[in-house]
Amino acid sequence: MQKFLLAAILVFFTYSFAYSQEAKDSQLFLNLKKQDSIFFERGFNQCDFDFLNQAIHKDLMFYHDKSGIQARETFLENTRKYICADTNKKPIRKVEEKSLVVFPMYNNGVLYGAIQHGDHNFFIREKNKVEVHTGVAKFTHLYLLENGNWILREVFSYDHKEPMKSEN
Repeated sequence: MQKFLLAAILVFFTYSFAYSQEAKDSQLFLNLKKQDSIFFERGFNQCDFDFLNQAIHKDLMFYHDKSGIQARETFLENTRKYICADTNKKPIRKVEEKSLVVFPMYNNGVLYGAIQHGDHNFFIREKNKVEVHTGVAKFTHLYLLENGNWILREVFSYDHKEPMKSEN
């Protein structure tokens, strides 16, 4: 009986998870996919700190499985120091688009935010060289919708590991 109950619970949660996420052709999914692309291209890959300051919440919290918890100012400082300091050997982030999922967040039927989850890859870019794949990880973001803009509020970056050897 316990095995049946466990199987029923697993089926329920699997079904709920698969059908509670946004359809990949929905406007919300496409908006958050675009937001992710712009956020990381401008904020991480191009180191546009004016953009980054506007795109993250004043109370941003960043949780990283290797470097701990960072509030907004520490996150910005570490981005300057570790991501943007050496333009000749620049870390780059690319999302695995097929992995993206989005879950809407409502308050009394009004959309106020969304959770975005997926996998991403990291590379080192050097001028006149092929990008070197340096890592893979998972991410979960909480975006809040404020005055028509998606603002990044919470970041979970985890399961960091080296890319598989066959890729190098």
